[in-house]
Amino acid sequence: MIERLRPECIRCMVKRQLDNVPSDAAVEKQMEYMQKILRVVADAPKSLSAPVLVQEFNRLQKEYFGTDEDFTEIKYYFNELMMRKAGAIEKRISKSEEPLKLALQYAMTGNYIDFGALHSVEEDKLDELLNKVGSTEEIVGAGTKTKTDIMELKEYENLCDDLKSAKNLVYLTDNCGEIVLDKVFIQELKSEYPELVITVIVRGENVLNDATLVDAKQIGLDKLVTVIDNGNGIAGTWMDALSEEALRTMHEADVILSKGQGNYETLRMCGLNVYYLFMCKCDMFAKGFNVPRFTGVLVNDRDCV
Repeated sequence: MIERLRPECIRCMVKRQLDNVPSDAAVEKQMEYMQKILRVVADAPKSLSAPVLVQEFNRLQKEYFGTDEDFTEIKYYFNELMMRKAGAIEKRISKSEEPLKLALQYAMTGNYIDFGALHSVEEDKLDELLNKVGSTEEIVGAGTKTKTDIMELKEYENLCDDLKSAKNLVYLTDNCGEIVLDKVFIQELKSEYPELVITVIVRGENVLNDATLVDAKQIGLDKLVTVIDNGNGIAGTWMDALSEEALRTMHEADVILSKGQGNYETLRMCGLNVYYLFMCKCDMFAKGFNVPRFTGVLVNDRDCV
């Protein structure tokens, strides 16, 4: 059995649920709610990941308090913000000697826009990270100790080699705003591999600030490639919960590009040819990959442990 649930995730999830309890709610109701949250954790098999449990937590919060976190305005704002930045980023990519690699690094950096792993997303920090893109070797592979090790591990080269012979690529998105940089990356993928058929899969329901069909249409991604939803509201890609269409599309893909920590947590060691692309935003991920926080990682499923 693959163990996906970690003690660090449990602490983080439970703290978030405590923080989300309305301060004016009756003490008895708060107690009953928190006991149910802890019961969900206690009964969860270790094979489940944090994003799967969060879906049940959100259901309980709505049941007990009639509300859940609404990210509608935040999602629209960050999509618009990143679309305003996209022109300058595209121009820089077009002048690069390695446009595809630079576009990948931008897509990786966009993973910072995450209200699940981070309680707040600072625009100054986002700009700082975007300004650093391409200035160092930011693509890190599994088991690395420094940013320069990527040229030895050649994970990016492995990805490019796989794409050369691939017919179908599935691109799993993660967050709002970030999806704009995914679009920029996909444009470069289409330019580099014009015969490649690309299908983008977004979340099927609203969850945190994750991208849905609404976000894809807002930024015009649906006019560039086929976009489908995964049929559920889990903040990741849990194979058991995928729609028939999404599951079939995943299995028909020669290569899967999977964005974000949530997708990594839910898909890890699934056995498909998945390249995970994300930023280590929490201490658990940073420690696991032996890198500083806010370092980007590119790793194939075959290298996951």
